[in-house]
Amino acid sequence: MTSTLESGTQAHEHDFHARLKAVAQGVEETLASLLSPSLLPGEAARPSRLMESIRYSSLGGGKRLRPFLVVETARLFGADGPGALRAACAVEMIHCYSLVHDDLPALDDDDLRRGRPTTHKAFDEATAILAGDGLLTYAFDVLADARTDPDPAVRAELVLGLARAAGFGGMIGGQMLDLEAEASTRPHEADAVILLQSMKTGALLHFSVMAGAILGRALLPAREALSAYGRALGAAFQVADDILDVEADEATLGKRAGKDAGRNKATLVAALGLEAARARRDRLSEEAVEALDRFPQGVDAHVLKAAARFVANRAN
Repeated sequence: MTSTLESGTQAHEHDFHARLKAVAQGVEETLASLLSPSLLPGEAARPSRLMESIRYSSLGGGKRLRPFLVVETARLFGADGPGALRAACAVEMIHCYSLVHDDLPALDDDDLRRGRPTTHKAFDEATAILAGDGLLTYAFDVLADARTDPDPAVRAELVLGLARAAGFGGMIGGQMLDLEAEASTRPHEADAVILLQSMKTGALLHFSVMAGAILGRALLPAREALSAYGRALGAAFQVADDILDVEADEATLGKRAGKDAGRNKATLVAALGLEAARARRDRLSEEAVEALDRFPQGVDAHVLKAAARFVANRAN
């Protein structure tokens, strides 16, 4: 007989997958509109090949986990309207730009992303660079627009937060540490890998959670709890990624598998071993869940709790 606890967990997982699908659909529609040929005030033209490559790299793929975190966190505070979807799309643009550039020959040199040719393979390297540049720039355009939020202070906080998450001390800095570690002949140390991952992957996931709090005008106790959730979830996500590179196959991942060890990537599997990495992933997932019990809105955060468990147990 299924226990009440098990039934509740299953219901929450069902709600999570339903919400993940719903948000992904909303993000797809909003992104398609934002990346249309229609000009904004001040734009002279949107070159067709550029827009085609941007749409190729942004539409029709991915779980949309980062946008989901924006929308679902905002939802806790009743702020999950069109503005939250726009902010979610801005975060997804940053994520997609990073994938386009990461796949280039100068970085990870990958031919496959989300089960199809990477942008530089489908178009060419120069176009891929410009597509990434365009997505990076446009993300801040979207956040700064009054249609995202009528309050200029909220928009400024969103712009600043995303810039910090994506910049020197966040994703870009983490990518630089990743390149340095790849070229190193010394064994990877866990503390250095944890720092690298907190920047390269964790910073944008953390901001995704905090963006919803910003849009929802969350008070300090809620922000502190959500910040702890976002940091733990971001760390768990990357450890899970490290493990999947070892355990999953290319068809399941939709990208090249087993590349981390071959390229001397700084991963927690390399630093700690597979079993210890699994244990850390599971511990971080539970830390994320526990963080959501620290503020009043936590009673309604079962979908975000399910997201933390999904991140640890995902297959791709």
